[in-house]
Amino acid sequence: QVQLVESGGGLVQPGGSLKLSCAASGFTFSSYAMSWYRQAPGKQRELVASITKGGRTDYADSVKGRFTISRDNAKNMVYLQMNSLKPEDTAVYYCNTYIKGFAAWGQGTQVAVSS
Repeated sequence: QVQLVESGGGLVQPGGSLKLSCAASGFTFSSYAMSWYRQAPGKQRELVASITKGGRTDYADSVKGRFTISRDNAKNMVYLQMNSLKPEDTAVYYCNTYIKGFAAWGQGTQVAVSS
């Protein structure tokens, strides 16, 4: 079955960096676009970044220039490098893909940005 497992979250000071990882299994990873979403307390889940199977990327305006999404098809991994973190980046971050119209989600990894 499809499985997405996120890791790499934690507590970081404003201006710091974190790199999130998502390990994918149960599907042909290289054939699907992948995305990172986040959900802050009391807010709706929002799309942060996406990468097509061909490597084209797209970002939410709030993270452009600070976050970088990438993928390693040989390892079935997708990453989110987050730099210049701000308190408003605090959220649970989720890895996501859509397979035949169905959304698959990981369990999420918590990112907290605070001094």
